[in-house]
Amino acid sequence: MTVTSLVKADVTRRRLLAAALAAGVGAAVPIGVAPRAWGAPAAPGPVRLTLPAPTGPHPVGVVPLHLVDTSRPDAVAGPGKHRELMAGVWYPACGTEGLPRAPWMAEGALRALLADVGFPLDPALGPLTAGYVGAPVRRTGGRLPVVLYSHGSGSHRGDHTVVVQELASHGYVVVTVDHTYDAFTEFPDGRVVTPADVPMYPRDFAADLRFLLDCVEGLAAGHNPDVEGRPLPRGLLGAPDPQRIGAFGWSKGGTATALTMLADRRVRVGLGLDGPMQPTVTADLDRPFMMMTAVFTRAAEPAVAEFWTHLRGWRLDIRADGAAHPSYGDNATLIPQAGRILGLTDRQIQDLVGTLDPARAVRIQQAYPLAFFDRHLRHRRSRLLDGPSPDFPEVAYLP
Repeated sequence: MTVTSLVKADVTRRRLLAAALAAGVGAAVPIGVAPRAWGAPAAPGPVRLTLPAPTGPHPVGVVPLHLVDTSRPDAVAGPGKHRELMAGVWYPACGTEGLPRAPWMAEGALRALLADVGFPLDPALGPLTAGYVGAPVRRTGGRLPVVLYSHGSGSHRGDHTVVVQELASHGYVVVTVDHTYDAFTEFPDGRVVTPADVPMYPRDFAADLRFLLDCVEGLAAGHNPDVEGRPLPRGLLGAPDPQRIGAFGWSKGGTATALTMLADRRVRVGLGLDGPMQPTVTADLDRPFMMMTAVFTRAAEPAVAEFWTHLRGWRLDIRADGAAHPSYGDNATLIPQAGRILGLTDRQIQDLVGTLDPARAVRIQQAYPLAFFDRHLRHRRSRLLDGPSPDFPEVAYLP
C-alpha cells in the first residue's frame, strides 16, 4: 500500500467519524460519504463517541500551548511571520475535582474537520479525553520523564490520545503538537488552519519536534513558552526532566521521530507506529528504537527494511496480527463505534481498521509504548519486550 492510498483511506475514516456524529444528532447522512453502502443508523438519538480510560494510577491533566519558533520564517503566513504551532502538555495530575475534561479536538478544529468531509455540524458529540484542563501537576519526587508525539499526514495532535493519556497516567509529561499546514488546528485568537497545499515533509515535522525540545528545556528551567504568557498549571514549571526525553509518532510522524533522533541527541529513545520511513532513512542510529508495524513492514516496504539495518542500538519490531495502518491509534476504537452507529457490517468496519479486535488494539497500544519508555527512560524492565507474551498472543516479535 502506498502513502498516497493511505492518505485517501484516512480521509474515508474521517468521513465515517463525521457521519457518525451526524447520525448521533439525527442528521441525514449524505450519499457518497464513503465508497460503500451503509445501513440505517443503528443508534437513534444523541451519541457521543468515547475513548477508553487510561490504566495508570494518576488522573491526567492537560494544558494547551501557543508556540512560535522565531528561528523559522513562515513565508506562507506572510512577511515577518514565523513558524506558529499549537501544542498540548499532558501530565499526571492532582486536584482535578470540578475541572472540565478536555475535548479530543478543539471545537474550531473539529468543526473544520467535519466541514472538510461535508458535515458542517455542531461538534458537541465529539469524544472527551481523560485530561482535566489546567489541573495541578502531581509531583511526588524528582522530575518527570518526557515523551514527544508527532501525528500523521493531514491529522491532528489528538489522534493518539489513547497512548498519550496512558503515558501521562503513569507519570510522564507528554507533549503533542499540530504540524501546521498538515493538521486541523485552532489558535487562541480563533483562527483555524487546515491541511493545505503546502508541502510538509517528515523533515519539517522533525524541525517542529526539535523546537519542542527547546520548549521542554525552557519549561524545565522555569520558563513559560506560551506566546501570550497564559498561566500554566501549578507545578508544571520545573517538572520535565530534560535528561530523559523520548519521542513517538504515527505514519509520517514515525519517520519524523527517526529523523529527529538522528539530528538531535536530546531524544534518547524513539518509537515508530507504522512509519513508512520515506524518504529512506539511511544514517546509523545508536539509541533504542522500536517499531510497531502494520502495513509498512520490513517485508513490504524497502525503506523500512533499510532503516532497520541502520539501527545500531537496542531495537525491536513487533506486529499485531490483523493490524491495519490506524490500529495503534484512536481510530482503532472510534471507527468501530462510528460504524455501529451507522449500521455498518463487521466486514465494512474491518475494511477500515483491520481484523484486529478493537479492544485488543487498545490494550496493545496502551501496554507496549509504556513498557518501551519505562524500560529506556526509567530503567523499569518488564518481560513484555523480551519476547512473545501469553498476555498478547496476537503480537509477533519479528526477527
